[in-house]
Amino acid sequence: MSVEFAVNLLLITAIVLANVPWLLSNRVFIFVTVNTKSIWVGLIEWFSYFILMGLISTLLEEKVMGHVKEQGWEFYTINLFMFAIFSFPGFIYRYNLKAFLGKGKASK
Repeated sequence: MSVEFAVNLLLITAIVLANVPWLLSNRVFIFVTVNTKSIWVGLIEWFSYFILMGLISTLLEEKVMGHVKEQGWEFYTINLFMFAIFSFPGFIYRYNLKAFLGKGKASK
């Protein structure tokens, strides 16, 4: 596996996992069905996916590079904010756009 392929795979996985809690409004951790999901449950699920992404990236780095480089707190802070930016489309869809589109259908 090349480094370029591993980076692309990691970015696509991060974008998908960052949006899953917001797009699947009736499921928690993809498998558990609920009637409604509060924003707090969504945030806990989102942070759990962030931790999962960290584990996936560590395993992928070990496989591709052969070793895992030690990182400081700055690295993890930047990754947390990048994961938040990746989740922005799903969050906007869930809490803003879905309600806006629902109002448009109701007025017709």
